[in-house]
Amino acid sequence: MSVLVVGLSHRSAPVALLERVSVSGDSLVKLLHETHDAPHVAEAVIVSTCNRVEVYAVVDKFHRGVSRISELLALHSGVPLEDLSRHLYVHYEDRAIQHVFSVACGLESMVVGEGQILGQLRQAFRLAQDEGTVGRTLHDVLQRALRVGKRAHHETGIDKVGASLVSVGLDVARAHLGPLEDVRALVVGAGSMSGLAVATLARAGAREIIVANRTHERAVRLAESAQAPARAVELHRLPEALTEADLIVSCTGATGLVLTADQLQGIGDDGRRRFFLDLALPHDIDPAAVREIPGAALAALDDLRTAQEAADAIGPEAIEAVRRIVADEVADFLGAARAAAVTPTVVALRSKAAEVVDAELARLSGRLPDLDERSRREIAHAVRRVVDKLLHAPTVRVQELASAPGGDAYADALSRLFDLDPKAPEAVTRADITEGTEP
Repeated sequence: MSVLVVGLSHRSAPVALLERVSVSGDSLVKLLHETHDAPHVAEAVIVSTCNRVEVYAVVDKFHRGVSRISELLALHSGVPLEDLSRHLYVHYEDRAIQHVFSVACGLESMVVGEGQILGQLRQAFRLAQDEGTVGRTLHDVLQRALRVGKRAHHETGIDKVGASLVSVGLDVARAHLGPLEDVRALVVGAGSMSGLAVATLARAGAREIIVANRTHERAVRLAESAQAPARAVELHRLPEALTEADLIVSCTGATGLVLTADQLQGIGDDGRRRFFLDLALPHDIDPAAVREIPGAALAALDDLRTAQEAADAIGPEAIEAVRRIVADEVADFLGAARAAAVTPTVVALRSKAAEVVDAELARLSGRLPDLDERSRREIAHAVRRVVDKLLHAPTVRVQELASAPGGDAYADALSRLFDLDPKAPEAVTRADITEGTEP
């Protein structure tokens, strides 16, 4: 079984295609289960954000795993497979681990170093755990990835190199509106991205923040959490809030437009400058309607692509430091995984040795029935010590050798040399997985 990544992101696909492939809610759960239930797939986790859709899987057949996952992505998105395949990337085994760790550190994000991806990875991981599609392998990979991401941010300050999408978008807004201290902002949505927008606007000193959301209670909670003057409005009052706002940030999980031409009609008659920031996928705001508003400007995900280049120019040292961290963590993780893979074989060898010792001691008892109990204990102890000493060096050495690339060959050699039952290591592995606990 090996780790496989199949996906597409802002680096490989246009936003319009990402919009079509992006999944959430019940559709995400359905795709997760269909992937997990596919032939040759043992585990599955799906990360679906505004910048990427990636399937992390554990497979026993590379080509068949890639084919089936690609087919499922095409089926759920409605994008013909031949069109989708041109934008898909595939990472396998060691390269897959490196990719997941890099994603967690923000190296693969549209804005290098943004910390939001850690929460998104954690959310995808928890969903897979709740739905029963993640096993020991992906559990270990994602737990380690989350730790690597935290380490990268703590040790390098890469989160200061690249701001979040919200921060970058608000920088663009400043260029159009000027300082945000006198701005009345409207945030449409109450999810994690909206929460980040409210917090960032509060730090920027926005005069007032209005939160509108389909579920009014969530809007109220978000407004109450703001460290700034803020209030919540019900969604049917959105047109009124639009006329009040100078800055409109929309980031909902809707499948269609939220701010349509009808809703935006008449906005701008007061002659004020306005800025619309659309951070949703699919897009929330009708760009054609915004173009009809006097003094209005719009920035969406496509307009923020240059933030990646800017981050690379600002912080090459921090980015290189994170890459070194990722390389070290990947090497350590893979070495530990290879060493652990030989453990069932070592346990099976020691179990066989114990069985041989027990059988020989039983035969000795039959041949020497008059042997006193103390002598029996001394003989048993001596025989077991001899066996342990003989096995110690080779079993320790094989675990050391197994941590290097190609180390699985040593486990196979051990099995052949000692004529171990091929099913014995598998039984040990199954028992380990069954008895393991989730943190």
